[in-house]
Amino acid sequence: MTNTALAATQARQRALLATVFLLQFLVGLDISLVNIALPAIQADLGFSRSGLQWVVNAYLLGFAGFLLVGGRLGDLWSRRRMVLGGLIVFGVASVVGGLAVAPWLLVTARAVQGLAAAVLAPAALALIATITDETAHRRAMAIWGGAGAAGGAIGVVASGLLTDWFDWRAVMFVNVPIVIGAFAVAFVSIDDNREQSNTRVDVLGGALITGGVAAIVYAVTATGEHGWTSWQTLVGFSSGAILLVGFAVTERTGAHPLMPIRVLATRSIVGANVFGFMLAAGQLAAFYFCSLYIQTVWNVSPLLTGVLFLPFCAFVFVGITASSKLVSKLGARNTIALLGLVGAGGLALFARMPVEFSLWTGILLPSALAATGIGGSMVLVGTVGTAGVPLSDAGVASGVLNSSRQLGGTIGLAILVTVAAQSTDVAHGYRVGLGVGALFLVAASVAAWLILPSDRERRAR
Repeated sequence: MTNTALAATQARQRALLATVFLLQFLVGLDISLVNIALPAIQADLGFSRSGLQWVVNAYLLGFAGFLLVGGRLGDLWSRRRMVLGGLIVFGVASVVGGLAVAPWLLVTARAVQGLAAAVLAPAALALIATITDETAHRRAMAIWGGAGAAGGAIGVVASGLLTDWFDWRAVMFVNVPIVIGAFAVAFVSIDDNREQSNTRVDVLGGALITGGVAAIVYAVTATGEHGWTSWQTLVGFSSGAILLVGFAVTERTGAHPLMPIRVLATRSIVGANVFGFMLAAGQLAAFYFCSLYIQTVWNVSPLLTGVLFLPFCAFVFVGITASSKLVSKLGARNTIALLGLVGAGGLALFARMPVEFSLWTGILLPSALAATGIGGSMVLVGTVGTAGVPLSDAGVASGVLNSSRQLGGTIGLAILVTVAAQSTDVAHGYRVGLGVGALFLVAASVAAWLILPSDRERRAR
């Protein structure tokens, strides 16, 4: 290879890594970008207390429900066109949300953002599968994990700064320059993969999984307003169960399954998805309840609230660095389980936040543990959850992993909000929600250790 060709290849690879970073960062950013702006949104648009969670959940629901479809579309059609189209839709939805004058319009815009993110997130992880150099692949996985974790943490900080400096609408408009930058680098770095397959898309499977997820999430959120035995809750759970069973049947018998069973044929992928499901619930609990607690209980301004999340951002990168060193000594299974317990310890400390402002016990120490555990384990889950998957299934495998995480976040947050709402004391309710989030991470660590194969078992294959 000539020097010119080598330089061109390296430049394209750098652009590809930038694309992976920006796509995953954008997706992670908007999971938490509205959190600190929630009180301002509620006051301006007139959301009810129970309805306010839909500003967060609408994004997660569109994201989780459409991820399998989005991942498979990238495998079967042009990944380049899917990414570029997804970015355009994401940008337009952000502008519409920023101009919203009624709750339903903002919730709709957030749902459309989630649908676009469901195309972008699996594409980001699938693009890494095209990198064959082992060193470059490890670097790309670290970038992917760091971008998602950092996006979620920075989203909370940016939410406070933008709300205080401008208005809550700025948290929607800020997506536009990020979308433009991502579009530019994606345009030059992603190859057109249309030649990979002429297989048709499983439209029925996509409709069943999306509808099933939506029904389950609706049922969970309905418990807070109507109770567990209400007809709304029972119909939601029943409908979701029927639709998901129908999805499982179509995937086993269909000629062109949306989620080939072979994708879930290894313990690594199953374990990563189970862990990712519960990890996301704990992560969103930290962002959602802490931002509300700091503002409503401590009576802190949105600007300072955003600044208080900076330690969380910093320790995310500490966790990523620590995970790369620990995994070489302990193996992926033990490292993921250990970091999950570290994150659980951080959430448990958040659950003991004092009524009066306390920087050390209320912010710094809990942030150090929670962010280190969540950030470090997130990178490893991405690696384990796509290990050994052929390139033709890379999109759907990453879609399954992202779907597990976002579905866990959506259902988990809905459960935690419902649990927190049972308390008449708002501060106590927030602390209970954080405590249950810590239990989710403990369960995630136990499940990961039981399901994931050890390094010795993987080498024996």
